[in-house]
Amino acid sequence: MAVIELKIEGMSCQHCVMAVKKAVSGIKGVTSADVSVGAAKIVYDEIKTNKDEIAKAIVNAGYKVK
Repeated sequence: MAVIELKIEGMSCQHCVMAVKKAVSGIKGVTSADVSVGAAKIVYDEIKTNKDEIAKAIVNAGYKVK
């Protein structure tokens, strides 16, 4: 398992937190997502997914990954 911590721009409320959590939790291989306004700590299986796929899901949800 791997862990990444991402800074996320564009989040301002609990709705944003839930949108990001839903986006990353739907990725095969993500085992946990601790999301707060402006940041996320994600645990995932490197065999099933990678940081780029996780960042892409966040961007597709309408936020910017730094």
